[in-house]
Amino acid sequence: MIAVLMGGNSAEREVSLNSGEAVYQALKSQQINCFKFDWNGDNLEDLWSQHFDLAFIVLHGRGGEDGVIQQLLEDRNITYTGSNAGASANGMDKHLCKNIWQSENLPLAPSILANKDSTTPTIDFPLPWAVKPVSEGSSIGISKVTSLDQLDNALTLAQHYDNKTLIEQWIEGEEYTVAILDGEALPVIKIVADQDFYNYESKYLSNSTQYLCPCGLTEQQEKQLQAIALKAFQAIKATGWGRVDFILDEHNSPFLLEINTVPGMTSHSLVPMAAKAAGITFEQLVKKVIHAAQK
Repeated sequence: MIAVLMGGNSAEREVSLNSGEAVYQALKSQQINCFKFDWNGDNLEDLWSQHFDLAFIVLHGRGGEDGVIQQLLEDRNITYTGSNAGASANGMDKHLCKNIWQSENLPLAPSILANKDSTTPTIDFPLPWAVKPVSEGSSIGISKVTSLDQLDNALTLAQHYDNKTLIEQWIEGEEYTVAILDGEALPVIKIVADQDFYNYESKYLSNSTQYLCPCGLTEQQEKQLQAIALKAFQAIKATGWGRVDFILDEHNSPFLLEINTVPGMTSHSLVPMAAKAAGITFEQLVKKVIHAAQK
């Protein structure tokens, strides 16, 4: 029996519910015994009272992607999909993740950490900047700062979601993403957002954001991105499946943005899109994620 864990109480709750429904329907269509469980933050006793052998985690954001639910499942010796508690925590904390990647000499834009109750440190790299909560997903709370007088508002927005904020040099360029499935990089997708950047609205609400696969890069460039994505994935000790996001600047130099250890599985989601380009149906994708968890 498989429990599809969805919902949660993070800012990404609605996306998670959509992802969970898609996974549940894919399992049901293959006659796989499963049930949906909407975790609202304080009803886990209801989950533990049910019999299941594996948890398919499609909880996005805090509680579901940061190692919390993973640790609770580990404590009960229950198999689950995706990365373990430690790797999930590494991936969710953007500052910690960047430090790990930096130690592996992976390509990164310069950044600094700002704490809510402290003076903002001196920023020694040029505008524009990306200001983002350290532990939030789906581009929630992110601002593009093009002049110094915009910084306070950007910090206020980011600190609504997290006490810690990452201020990062904004790299102008094209956005790409690489899905990882059971140790392999899937075809690269280019994202052409209909907004100034690939924000929450572009990701989930817009019908005019374009996803290009084939992505338009040369074979050599695509292989380079896939190799960096795999190295970034392995550096934080992620396993199973995930997604690594990049910006390529005007010189086609790649910069890592972030990693998602519980990517979306909605109709707008990128991992199913990359899987389809590799000849993997949504139903097969769901089974492959489960298979990776059972190894």
